[in-house]
Amino acid sequence: MKNFGFSFDTTYTTLPKQFFSESEISKVPDPKTVIFNKELADNMGLDFSGCSDLDKANLFSGNQLPLGATPFSQAYAGHQFGYFTMLGDGRAHLWGEHIIPSGTRLDIQFKGSGRTAYSRNGDGKAALGPMLREYIISESLFNLGISTTRSLAVVSTGEPIMREMVLPGAILTRVASSHIRVGTFEFAAAQSDKNVIKSLIEYTINRHYPSLINKDNKELSLIRLVMEKQVDLIVHWMRVGFIHGVMNTDNMTISGETIDYGPCAFMDTYDPNKVFSSIDHGRRYAYDNQPKVAQWNLARLAESILLGIESNIEKVLPVAEGIINEFSVVYKKKWLAMMGSKLGLFFLRKDDEKLIYELLDWMEKNNADFTKTFRDLSNATYPHSKIYDDNQFRQWFDRWQNRLKYNDRALQSAISLMKSVNPNIIPRNHIVDQVLKSADSGDFKPLSDLLIAIKEPYKDRTSISKYENLPKPNEQILHTYCGT
Repeated sequence: MKNFGFSFDTTYTTLPKQFFSESEISKVPDPKTVIFNKELADNMGLDFSGCSDLDKANLFSGNQLPLGATPFSQAYAGHQFGYFTMLGDGRAHLWGEHIIPSGTRLDIQFKGSGRTAYSRNGDGKAALGPMLREYIISESLFNLGISTTRSLAVVSTGEPIMREMVLPGAILTRVASSHIRVGTFEFAAAQSDKNVIKSLIEYTINRHYPSLINKDNKELSLIRLVMEKQVDLIVHWMRVGFIHGVMNTDNMTISGETIDYGPCAFMDTYDPNKVFSSIDHGRRYAYDNQPKVAQWNLARLAESILLGIESNIEKVLPVAEGIINEFSVVYKKKWLAMMGSKLGLFFLRKDDEKLIYELLDWMEKNNADFTKTFRDLSNATYPHSKIYDDNQFRQWFDRWQNRLKYNDRALQSAISLMKSVNPNIIPRNHIVDQVLKSADSGDFKPLSDLLIAIKEPYKDRTSISKYENLPKPNEQILHTYCGT
């Protein structure tokens, strides 16, 4: 079979054998290419010119793998809704690590490719809808400028998948800088072998943070760098109203990429307590709780890493605790700067925090559209929609206009800043739901249209008007599902 330009140099399997299990990928009866990400393939140095849809379908279903692919599944643990459990890739197979022309190393992974050593009682399969949801949302976050794993392809398998009903089966091909998670470190710590933990620390530093290799106290520096990555990630999620929905420690990467798009969704009307996940009854992963959960997860990472330190634990423990406690301070500073940018403020003044919270309070009380409100403000003129015909908003708007005068740059610069951080389009949940229902019935044009629409989220376009508005009452999607 043609190799399509894949260049594998897999290093993860040099870790102790506890971390992975080699496994065969089950063949599927009737693979068909649903969506293929040519732009991503080109950026990865892959060449599919002259390749038929059937060739791609066989490749991205696992029926035929390229030379150098050595499938295996990763072991990890995790706190799921606060409860610790041993896990692993129950329906995923890593092909290996592909080196792109720039020299960057990327994991290529199947999701929904059958049973593994970690499947427990699951079938290891995936339905088409959840795989397309991950494709849509991950590509949307990428286009929004947010760190994320990406989707290279989705194929239907020709297999019926039994869930609450019979659904069409599918396999997603995911690309990531790695799949090392907080839960991977928790798994290492659970082995009760300091050498196992140390090997993962060394591997992670070599792969993701090589600047730390020769540093003293590199374990503490690793905790700090991961903390900073997660602060940046969550601030960006909050910027666009994204709710991950299942921020378990096994769904938090060491690289700082968004991973595992299950019951995720973008918020329509602003509600800091908003939850979509059908199983998050306690609102643990609500929109406004996301930074707190990230900090909690980082504490679990620190606990695991500290078990791999040979000596001076009494000395490093308070330092590690200080790093974790610093999260809220760093996050608040970056969140305020981000919110300031959404309002065209290049620097923050004394009363700006109050100005920000007053707007958010008004939005919550009036069920204002999170995305549209900030985009409407991005013209720095009074918006015309009926919702803004409100004295409280008008008073806030006047204060904001006066505040803009204190910028050290022209008004047009503030407008440009706002339009660069306030998207004009997000993949609204009701639209995604409609697209997935069409795909389940074999109509993929709505999927194609949506992917085109979310390609340039900060650009004003009349062609995307149907994607911009809030759902009608009968279109609202109140709950989303993990899809497992």
